[in-house]
Amino acid sequence: MDFEQVFADVARTIEGAGVVIMAIGLAVVLVRYCYDVLRKGTGSYQQLRVNLGRVILLGLEILIVGDIIRTIIVESSVESVLVLGLIVVIRTVLSFALEVEISGSWPWQTRRDDAA
Repeated sequence: MDFEQVFADVARTIEGAGVVIMAIGLAVVLVRYCYDVLRKGTGSYQQLRVNLGRVILLGLEILIVGDIIRTIIVESSVESVLVLGLIVVIRTVLSFALEVEISGSWPWQTRRDDAA
């Protein structure tokens, strides 16, 4: 097994971990929501969305790490770097959109409001 194959396996494992985190996180969030509905009679849909958004953000960040490892070490070509750049831009936009959805404001506005 050579150097590139080891890191290809590492990248695949990291990407798999990102998918597993999102799948398990979805299950936990839904079970928690159902528990709240059964226990309290109502569940907070807003809290469900916030928790699900957090799970997706964590999964996306881990998937980005796997993509970076794969591109830098395993598939180093101009085309793969451009594809990685596009993937990172798309996932960054998704992360910002999810952050706004979760907190109701841009990340830099939240920090400024917390400091005041």
